[in-house]
Amino acid sequence: MRIRISHTIGYDYAEPARHITQILRLTPRDHDGQHVMSWRIEPSIDGRLRAGQDAHGNIVHSFYADGPISALAIRVEGLVETIDLAGAVRGGPERVPCEVYRRDTLLTAPDDALRAFAEEAAAGAGTPLSRMHALMAATAGRMSCRDASGRSGVGAAAAFAAGEAIAQDIAHVFMACARHLGQPARYVSGYVAPSGGLAAGGGAHAWAEVHLDGYGWIGFDSANGLCPVDTHVRVAAGLDYADAAPIRGARQGGGSEHLSVLVAAREAGGRQPAQ
Repeated sequence: MRIRISHTIGYDYAEPARHITQILRLTPRDHDGQHVMSWRIEPSIDGRLRAGQDAHGNIVHSFYADGPISALAIRVEGLVETIDLAGAVRGGPERVPCEVYRRDTLLTAPDDALRAFAEEAAAGAGTPLSRMHALMAATAGRMSCRDASGRSGVGAAAAFAAGEAIAQDIAHVFMACARHLGQPARYVSGYVAPSGGLAAGGGAHAWAEVHLDGYGWIGFDSANGLCPVDTHVRVAAGLDYADAAPIRGARQGGGSEHLSVLVAAREAGGRQPAQ
């Protein structure tokens, strides 16, 4: 499938900012399941845009601008060709030993309820792979996915207690349980094109990946109840949302700010056969 992505993040400041720094994890990279055909990041104001990589192998752009700045927009346009590999992630850079992804974080720390849920979900499954599929199905059945507009993440334990969450916290719930069951799990940010049967699609999205002996990294999208297919564009990964957030920044001055986000991911061509 060819997926066309348009993503604009805008800021309006109550008073002009003297300086702005933005860290952008908005650029996907090639692996066996996706090929980036074109990609462009365009800030609305003059500044310095520098490309690099972080410890997880994500492409990172740093944007610096001096004021006075009353408004800023970061616009992303791209086209990515994807192939359905049934969730398998192969051919990308692996900079971090998979054992690192067993580590709990503030956003993925399990409580007693999550531990009990993980053990109940995986009970009776005969292999690590079947345990993760059972966990994904149980998480999808337990959690309702909510639109991220105007919402922020609360972490795995609070999201699980609420029974509903945005996609990033449903990924955190799955990760907390997978790590409790002894599997390395990492957070993934990206985009999903709309498709029949997907509960969440048409824009920015988040899911998890688990490392399984004999298979490598496999994606699990609990918000949609399936392993990522050719509707999914993988952008960045890390221990949790904080490592893979699309944009983080700091500024000097500016007072209060108003944030606006417009994002769309749409099919732009035919599907490629699974390999």
